[in-house]
Amino acid sequence: MIAFSLLLALATLLVGLGLAFVASRMPRMWAQVATLALAAIALPLGSVMVGGALMLNSGHDITVLAALIAAALAALVGVWLIGRRLLAPVHALQRATARISSGDLSARTPEIGPREMRELGSAFNAMAAHLEELQDARTQLVAWASHDLRAPLASLQAMLEAVEDGVAPPERYLPAMSEQVRALGDLVDDLFELARLDAGSLTLELRNVPVTPLVESCVRGVEAEAHARGVRIVSAVPEQLPDVICAPDKVERVLYNLVTNALRHTPTDGAVALRVESEADHVLVSVEDTGEGLSHEALGRMFDHFWRGDRARVRDGARAGLGLAIARGLIEAHGGDIWAENRSDGGARISFTLPAAAV
Repeated sequence: MIAFSLLLALATLLVGLGLAFVASRMPRMWAQVATLALAAIALPLGSVMVGGALMLNSGHDITVLAALIAAALAALVGVWLIGRRLLAPVHALQRATARISSGDLSARTPEIGPREMRELGSAFNAMAAHLEELQDARTQLVAWASHDLRAPLASLQAMLEAVEDGVAPPERYLPAMSEQVRALGDLVDDLFELARLDAGSLTLELRNVPVTPLVESCVRGVEAEAHARGVRIVSAVPEQLPDVICAPDKVERVLYNLVTNALRHTPTDGAVALRVESEADHVLVSVEDTGEGLSHEALGRMFDHFWRGDRARVRDGARAGLGLAIARGLIEAHGGDIWAENRSDGGARISFTLPAAAV
């Protein structure tokens, strides 16, 4: 009898392993679940029935068999309910994936089912939202780049046609044409820099550099513009500051972008200040102005590609809306952070951090 029991157990194990292998090779998840459910129910039931038929010979056989069948049916219903709960979010995720692959980036999947499936749905929705934001940014990039390239090109074409038709002598338009060419060159350089930042292919030549010369160079570079606008520009740099680990030319570009941007938004008789502080393992640099401050939209979007708070920035000779986006990319490439906020006593403040060199 013991030998028979062991043989029956071994046969049940082999059949179960065979069914598990078959289920694992099935192409659809619902088929795998159904096969495993049937195997989990049929194998114990079959084993008990075979053993009972050979070993039992009493009036209770039918009672035992009925109990086993009832238990098997209850298990089958339970497996069907659980499988349905598992497969519902999978089917929803499948439909949302198909919509995104067809170009509908607004597709989302309901976050339903067990916790693991809800977490998967949440991660999928976050990915879809990010893809939609990237697509919107790409669309805006193409639109703004086309606009900012079209304006100087149209101006150049008009001046060339005037010269070709003999309406004006060449020397009349040469300075303006040179200025438009420089504007086109600056825009192309900005686009190339931004593309390298987005691709993560920008190479920085980092070294230990004192902050004070960088601030002084920036102040000298904007003094003439500040004087023409009637805006005071001041700097507050402590004497004892650790060096920073940076690429000096890139940090100078960031400072120049932030200061010139602050000058454009500061009224006559206002002031722009550069402040530097040492904090723990980094150095904090802030550019403050006494302008009208930043709107809620500006606080959330001013570092986006091609974003302009108002059209006055374009009329006022501002760049193509890439300066702050490039500034953010350059600072983050250094391992620092950059953010904007409104000052409590009016005006705006843009701050960024750079890693401090080891003393």
